[in-house]
Amino acid sequence: MFERDMQRIELILKKIIMIEEIVDSFGGVSKALEDKKLAKPASMMHLTAIAEQFSKLKDENLIVQFDANDIKGAIATRNFIAHDYDGVNLSFIEAIIRERLPIVKSVIEDILKR
Repeated sequence: MFERDMQRIELILKKIIMIEEIVDSFGGVSKALEDKKLAKPASMMHLTAIAEQFSKLKDENLIVQFDANDIKGAIATRNFIAHDYDGVNLSFIEAIIRERLPIVKSVIEDILKR
């Protein structure tokens, strides 16, 4: 595996953990996304950073370990956030945080164990 790709994977994991910490500190995903001053912008920025790291991965052996829809979805979400921040469907963001990030986190933890 490319060393830089492993650094990108580690950064994605850190961003996921930061989102989890934000959610925990606000008492849940919905409450975090309702906070327009801190939690929502921070969570959205971390999601954007996750997508940017995914888009820079080069090692196909690493990429195929993720569900292709998670990578495509992350990049699409980044584009929605970047181009229409106020128009982003928060229920969609909530579903990503609740359902997809734990799966991505698990894949990364498995990769890092090897």
